[in-house]
Amino acid sequence: MNFNLKEAIEVLERTPQSLELFASGLSDGWLQCNEGEGTWNVAEVIDHLIEGEKHNWIPRLEFLLQEGESKPFPPFDRYAHLNESSERSIEQKLLELKTIRARNIAKLKALVESEAHLELTGSHPAFGTVKARELLSTWVVHDLTHMAQIVRVMAERYRADVGPWKQYLGLLNK
Repeated sequence: MNFNLKEAIEVLERTPQSLELFASGLSDGWLQCNEGEGTWNVAEVIDHLIEGEKHNWIPRLEFLLQEGESKPFPPFDRYAHLNESSERSIEQKLLELKTIRARNIAKLKALVESEAHLELTGSHPAFGTVKARELLSTWVVHDLTHMAQIVRVMAERYRADVGPWKQYLGLLNK
């Protein structure tokens, strides 16, 4: 097992900052491109991350610590962000993500007081028994997955423009 709470927090703290540096000030061409029907653009991925901050990671950890396995976590709608029409700029969205994430990391540090807390279990509606450690590990990998998704979506925008170099560009060959 590789999970280490301090190291997990290192990544969780950096995600909003990394996205802010990467996406702030980009033109709509970059922010609105996607990989085709049913896929998300950069702005939608950031909306999804915000939704997770509000309704997934810390709320589920709190639920797990309070309820144990007595009740399953409330469901999390991974697509809820698509139902909201938002006129906010990417900078406003990134600021919201950064603000909520900072608050959630502070809660995380307060909630997990010892290694023993990481072994506590809860009930996931689809997976059954899960450990706090697994939930937190998933939060980190979820961030990394969506950061990779953003880069992949943006690369896809230039797929037809790179010509024969496509064969050397791993992002376009997956």
